Amino acid sequence: MTDNIPLQPVRQKKRMDSKHRTGCCECLRCCGRRDPRPRTVWLGHPEKRDQRYPRNVINNQKYNFFTFLPGVLFNQFKYFFNLYFLLLACSQFVVEMRLGALYTYWVPLGFVLAVTVIREAAEEIRCYMRDKEVNSQIYSKLTARGTVKVKSSNIQVGDLIIVEKNQRVPADMIFLRTSEKNGSCFLRTDQLDGETDWKLRLPVTCTQRLPTASDLLQIRSYVYAEEPNIDIHNFVGTFTREDSDPPVNESLSIENTLWASTVIASGTVVGVVLYTGRELRSVMNTSNPRSKIGLFDLEVNCLTKILFGALVVVSLVMVALQHFAGRWYLQIIRFLLLFSNIIPISLRVNLDMGKIVYSWVIRRDSKIPGTVVRSSTIPEQLGRISYLLTDKTGTLTQNEMVFKRLHLGTVAYGLDSMDEVQSHIFSIYTQQPQDPPAVKGLTLATKVRKTMSSRVHEAVKAIALCHNVTPVYESNGVTDQAEAERHYEDSCRVYQASSPDEVALVQWTESVGLTLVGRDQSSVQLRTPGGHILNFTILQIFPFTYESKRMGIIVRDESTGEITFYMKGADVVMAGIVQYNDWLEEECGNMAREGLRVLVVAKKSLTEEQYQDFEARYVQAKLSVHDRSLKVATVIESLEMEMELLCLTGVEDQLQTDVRPTLETLRNAGIKVWMLTGDKLETATCTAKNAHLVTRTQDIHIFRLVTNRGEAHLELNAFRRKHDCALVISGDSLEVCLKYYEYEFMELACQCPAVVCCRCAPTQKAQIVRLLQERTGKLTCAVGDGGNDVSMIQEADCGVGVEGKEGKQASLAADFSITQFKHLGRLLMVHGRNSYKRSAALSQFVIHRSLCISTMQAVFSSVFYFASVPLYQGFLIIGYSTIYTMFPVFSLVLDKDVKSEVAMLYPELYKDLLKGRPLSYKTFLIWVLISIYQGSIIMYGALLLFESEFVHIVAISFTSLILTELLMVALTIQTWHWLMIVAELLSLSCYIASLVFLHEFIDVYFIATLSFLWKVTVITLVSCLPLYVLKYLRRRFSPPSYSKLTS
Repeated sequence: MTDNIPLQPVRQKKRMDSKHRTGCCECLRCCGRRDPRPRTVWLGHPEKRDQRYPRNVINNQKYNFFTFLPGVLFNQFKYFFNLYFLLLACSQFVVEMRLGALYTYWVPLGFVLAVTVIREAAEEIRCYMRDKEVNSQIYSKLTARGTVKVKSSNIQVGDLIIVEKNQRVPADMIFLRTSEKNGSCFLRTDQLDGETDWKLRLPVTCTQRLPTASDLLQIRSYVYAEEPNIDIHNFVGTFTREDSDPPVNESLSIENTLWASTVIASGTVVGVVLYTGRELRSVMNTSNPRSKIGLFDLEVNCLTKILFGALVVVSLVMVALQHFAGRWYLQIIRFLLLFSNIIPISLRVNLDMGKIVYSWVIRRDSKIPGTVVRSSTIPEQLGRISYLLTDKTGTLTQNEMVFKRLHLGTVAYGLDSMDEVQSHIFSIYTQQPQDPPAVKGLTLATKVRKTMSSRVHEAVKAIALCHNVTPVYESNGVTDQAEAERHYEDSCRVYQASSPDEVALVQWTESVGLTLVGRDQSSVQLRTPGGHILNFTILQIFPFTYESKRMGIIVRDESTGEITFYMKGADVVMAGIVQYNDWLEEECGNMAREGLRVLVVAKKSLTEEQYQDFEARYVQAKLSVHDRSLKVATVIESLEMEMELLCLTGVEDQLQTDVRPTLETLRNAGIKVWMLTGDKLETATCTAKNAHLVTRTQDIHIFRLVTNRGEAHLELNAFRRKHDCALVISGDSLEVCLKYYEYEFMELACQCPAVVCCRCAPTQKAQIVRLLQERTGKLTCAVGDGGNDVSMIQEADCGVGVEGKEGKQASLAADFSITQFKHLGRLLMVHGRNSYKRSAALSQFVIHRSLCISTMQAVFSSVFYFASVPLYQGFLIIGYSTIYTMFPVFSLVLDKDVKSEVAMLYPELYKDLLKGRPLSYKTFLIWVLISIYQGSIIMYGALLLFESEFVHIVAISFTSLILTELLMVALTIQTWHWLMIVAELLSLSCYIASLVFLHEFIDVYFIATLSFLWKVTVITLVSCLPLYVLKYLRRRFSPPSYSKLTS
């Protein structure tokens, strides 16, 4: 009954859309345009524009020159206690409220603000320099005067830009011309959409036919384009040439686009710029960087509000005990100023300087070389991560495909036995060199049982022919391109394809002796181990689609005239196409469990009559107007029956080093890992298994593709019945679920041990992060390496960029930048944990230091008839929180409870931090009670033991207070560092040395007496000894988890 609980639909509109509207359209309004409009762009004439367009600049800065100081000050004074101290310092200008010298209030506040402004300025300058580097990249522009160099930031809508191979596309453009002979180019888009497949792009037919690129400026032509939007997978526009007879009109689609942040993978291209700056598809898919405020800072802010409440209560009590006599309201303000130490102004500066130290320690860690801290305000966040959201390509994987397995049913060849495959191929082509290999194959086929060499040869030949790979020859300094192409020079050849899987397969066939040396639209050339060239004519090709999950090719062997239909595809579809066998399903499962991407390869021999019949029906189907795709698919399916199963191939997308142990460490630390990728479902699932993101014992629930509310309801109910099950869902299904059943979906997903979201758009990644934060209230960390991960990284509480092969866009936008995924383990387990625990200890100790002196002031005022007179004045009050105690207290940032090796070995220690125990209301209350106890003991002790003069009280109590603080630091420290000892001795020496100059406040002659020494010793022991005893008893009978590991 509970399985079919009715799901409550979500009634509000999708968050992502509203975010887009406010993010992009608001900034468009600022420039005088209410809404983005379609545009007409004249080729090579940016001056003929019908509207204003934004500059083509990348800007990751939080402030500009004018907003820097107001912005930084606003971010500082929105903290409650910073605003409080500003009001406090300002109040000292009023004579009736003044309690001492102005510098006692303005110097500490000025120091705090100066440190903050300098730190923010340094980060803004670094950010500006990084942006300047990108904006200053040089490109070639076609003009009437010829080719001129232009900076990326000076490119305008309408410019004709030349982009070389391996160069980043600087703006959104329409593809006009290419230097490639086949009239197309490949594009690497992983920085935009996360997909590793190269995309084929086609130039505008009219402009590609022009004799030279400079002719683009001689024709009257324009592009009509849709308004800027965030859809990176679609485009609608038209190209018109007016000066031809008749005028030429061509429709433009996504195939004719070159989006910014993609990289040209082949040839040199020319394009006309359509969109620039904030109207770029990549920028519109990136959320604005926000100033991240750590959870730790918010908790400390909350504690200061409690302290302020205590300050107000104490001040009111003091005035109430005076029976609200005279100008009592002025007395309340004087008491608020007198007890202002309850809220420590040094807390913010201590924590900020601590963050700088943590950042320095992270950068200097030799075990995570190359790590950069770009945002030094949130290192404590690293110690409390509950959800890690990671990209796949280039983050978990190296984006390098390696051929691992060839399975023929009765025998399998792994990496260690590829030489056997090589010898089989060699024997086929060398036994009878005079016979063409295909004839050899036919004679072997007549036998009842094929020899193993023949079976291996058929499999390898099928893999070498059934693909979409094109070999391209480049000059290598010794051989020029034309000669290399003519002689099929191995050293000059590179393979281009829309999928790295296919390149891996073709490179493998080359390694075993059958090399792809040439290919165009209609033919393929293979080279045998003996150097003989085999020519095949391509009769038909059926490309891979996500719906069909397979690709096919029909070729004719030129030497024999034999026609063969080869096909490869996913096991789920190929199982019903190949002839019956008893091993396919089992072996596919075995290879998939090893994390290999499995393809099933099959073939079918066709007679000339069979092919002619097929071709006639195929051409007829392609000409039909209604249900064309269905009719074409039906004709192709008539061939896909009873095919001969040749082999299974296993390709592995190599994981980054130590990904598996890192993910296991994170899982043991209580962190749930979600993988968000733009790649296809099969690939994502395969990588999840291979990386052990999904453990061997866990089931995987693949969420069916849903398109409406009803389907989503049924599928969510089916998923609800599963327990301890990893979820795999596509971006389209996710969008439907979030539209109608956001709460229910997030509730179920958060219960999963792991979640894989595939075919995710960049904005969807950011939306998932936002929903996790809202629904769970837990801290999230996003890890990525591409431009498509920037939104997710900026949205997360803690963004980590992996500096990989595909550029630095993600690492530049992140809070922390690492060079390998495995470094994340140490970054969280060691540095995150230490930063959080150290800051927790530091903040509570600074509060304790301030509460001690405030308690003493309260006792002093109570004894002397509730007078609003300060106990310590001038330099004493400033020196107490600076030169006398600052260094020992700040040295707590070097403390650690366990060695880094132990923290890595026992990630369960990290799990304890997720409960927030190092800084909680309980620990805060304990420190408040300690402060009240010690402050009371010191003050009452000084009052009881002093003999004649008031200055003796000041001398005894202040010295006891300094010694108590130094001893309490020693009590708090868990692992001594030599700098801690230096800090303790230095502070004590500074106090003793300064006594000579403090004769205005302290009787120097009294300090030299034995009476002073024994009184101070007694008071200090009474205030500290009980705490030392309690610490020993706690360690003895109720030790914390980390102490069990260090003992």
